[in-house]
Amino acid sequence: MSYPHVGFHFRVTFEDINGGSSQEAGFQEVTGLTVKMETEEIAEGGENRYKLKLPTRNSFGEITLKRAFYVDDAISTWALAALEAMNDFDFEPKHLVIDLLDEEHQTLAQWRVQSAWPTQLQVSDLKSEDNSIVVETITLTYQYFNRKK
Repeated sequence: MSYPHVGFHFRVTFEDINGGSSQEAGFQEVTGLTVKMETEEIAEGGENRYKLKLPTRNSFGEITLKRAFYVDDAISTWALAALEAMNDFDFEPKHLVIDLLDEEHQTLAQWRVQSAWPTQLQVSDLKSEDNSIVVETITLTYQYFNRKK
């Protein structure tokens, strides 16, 4: 019998981020892995009852990654450096891989995200009355993704 897969067991790997090597990172949340087919409406010359909708191209959303804040982490350093270099457009996009894992830590499904770069870096609020973990949120835009089985 086949059961639906749970969404809490996953892994995110940034390729070529730490001096040519890959960096695996634990995130508490990954959101925004979306693709949408854009359409174009065309009003047909002799038919006024409706407009034709034709497919044009895919558009991809932004990925948001949330995790505990780390000082001097390779991924945070890359994101901060890219955001600081935006004025000169001197940043290096990275590929990342998101794996959905089973109970034996084997890959069930994999999404390969191509040419991602950060558009926002956010740190959770710091409150003296609260003892919660500081959460870092990294928002990435990218060219496209592919799903692998």
